[in-house]
Amino acid sequence: MQELATFTQQLANLLKAGMPLTVALQSMSHLQSKGIPGEVSRQLRQDVTEGKGLSEAMGKQGLIFSDMYVNMVRAGEQSGSLVEVLRRLAEHYERFAEVQHKVTGALIYPAFVMVVGIAIVFFFMTFMLPKFLSIFAGMKNITLPMSTQILIGISNTFSSVRNQVVFAILAFTGTMLFMRFRATPEGRRKIDSWKMHAPVVGRVVRLNLFGQFARTLGTLLHNGVPVLTALKITEQVVPNVVLKDAIAATREAVTDGKTLAQPLARGAIFPQLMIDLIKIGEDTGDVPGALQNVAETYENELTIALRVMMNMIEPIMIIVIAVGVGFLLFSVLSAMFSITSNLGR
Repeated sequence: MQELATFTQQLANLLKAGMPLTVALQSMSHLQSKGIPGEVSRQLRQDVTEGKGLSEAMGKQGLIFSDMYVNMVRAGEQSGSLVEVLRRLAEHYERFAEVQHKVTGALIYPAFVMVVGIAIVFFFMTFMLPKFLSIFAGMKNITLPMSTQILIGISNTFSSVRNQVVFAILAFTGTMLFMRFRATPEGRRKIDSWKMHAPVVGRVVRLNLFGQFARTLGTLLHNGVPVLTALKITEQVVPNVVLKDAIAATREAVTDGKTLAQPLARGAIFPQLMIDLIKIGEDTGDVPGALQNVAETYENELTIALRVMMNMIEPIMIIVIAVGVGFLLFSVLSAMFSITSNLGR
């Protein structure tokens, strides 16, 4: 997203400076923008030179330029405001990349710590602890504390090659079954619904989706894309099946002559605040502006929700790690104390 935003901003700056489109694209081909190869700019220039519009040329580039991007450029060409449209596109993708970076960064940290913690525990229980606990194995006359016996049982379970093979098979089978379930329409719908209502992270997911929906639809409408086309593109952009279904139902209702706010309220998916703001936009004749306000509202709430989530997760992770390390130390030290006490008798 950031690479596309940079490419778009550079092209807008060149056109704003008065450079003809073909010359601007030729200049862009030498910049070798990261993520947008110079060959793409050269192909765009060739198509434009042959008489094609910029939007038509971009539509031939496959996945590089989305339907949203192509339709907005087409609207800019038709209205004579291509530079302004490109500038707004750059702002849209920059904002989108910024939000996604916040979400990804907030989720990667606890996931990384959890994976590293599991790997350390597995290594310790499988390789380190058995060597240490083998000291206790030959002491038949010593009754080890319950915590030490539990630790030995867990260690034996982890260090057993047979158990490791069984765990690997179960993990592989479970992963394959999950991927197969997720590949089905019903499975994808259930998983996406669970994401939206999951403890702790559910609010973050909802705020991210609502902000993405409002900003995408608002940007399209603001640049003159027809409402039905804008809804269809937005439906394709959002990554959640539950939200896609709600947008599709809204598009059908708008086709039948209803306003935008009415079908959004009927689906019981979108929050009341969003619906109320869109109603105000319909009354004042500024739905795109209302949607942009909705997007900013939810993006700001998302930032706060991410901070709250991290403030919740970090102490929980610290407590879990402390309890685990404390249990290991207590089990080992209590065993050593028991041995020392028996040897002193």
